[in-house]
Amino acid sequence: MSTGIRRILFLVLIAALAAFSGCGGAGSSSESGTPPPAESGTAPPAESGTALPARTLSWEPPTSYVDTTAMNPVTDLDRFEIYVNESGSFTDADTPMAALSAVDPATHKATTSFDLANLSPHVTVGPQYHVSLRAVALTGLKSDFSPPVSFSF
Repeated sequence: MSTGIRRILFLVLIAALAAFSGCGGAGSSSESGTPPPAESGTAPPAESGTALPARTLSWEPPTSYVDTTAMNPVTDLDRFEIYVNESGSFTDADTPMAALSAVDPATHKATTSFDLANLSPHVTVGPQYHVSLRAVALTGLKSDFSPPVSFSF
C-alpha cells in the first residue's frame, strides 16, 4: 500500500471518528440505563455480575485512495485493528486489543462497527479509556492511527 493509500485510510478514519467523538463515548454508543439484550459474542459479566453496557465504535470504511482512485474496502482491506489504553497515546509497538475482519461475515459488506463491551475482561467499569482504529490492507500494510476518542463503562 502506498503512502497515498495510507493517507486516505487515515483521513477516512479521522472523519468517521470525528463524527462520534463528541458523543461522550466511542462511536454511537447505547448509554441508556438498561443494557441491550444479550447477543452471541457479547461481553461476559463485569465484576459486579452484570454485563457491561454497549459502547459501539462506528466508522465509515474508505471508498477511495488519496489520488481519488476508487477503493472497495470489501476486496482491498483485510481487517480493522482496535487499540485501547488509558493514556490515549498509541505507537507501532502497541498490540491491538481486537482485530476484526474488514468484511462482516453476516452481511458480506464492509465492517463498520464494534461493541467495545466485547473487550471485557480487558476493560473494567470506571476508568476512562481511549480507542484508536487502524485499517490493514490485504498486503499487511497499516494505515496511521485514527485520532483517539474516549469512552468509559
